Amino acid sequence: MFWEIVGTIIFGAVIGVLARLVIPGKQSMGMIITVIIGIVGALIGYWVWGAISSEGNEDTGGIDWIRWIISIAAAVVLTLLYTSMTRSKN
Repeated sequence: MFWEIVGTIIFGAVIGVLARLVIPGKQSMGMIITVIIGIVGALIGYWVWGAISSEGNEDTGGIDWIRWIISIAAAVVLTLLYTSMTRSKN
């Protein structure tokens, strides 16, 4: 259980950073928010991939690139939502 939580945090951090790299320009958010958005994006990606996968939740024994892409896309959407909601209106 402990290592699953640590793995989720690390995976979320990677997904969050990759999502921020995909978006052009600078996002005004810290590393903690990046990790949180990455974790939520990863969880959404896992859920969506499980819902559309013909294999269900079986272990593929390799890297699930589609799940990574879905997770990054979800984190990109969440990052854009976050930056649009927190942007100062001058």
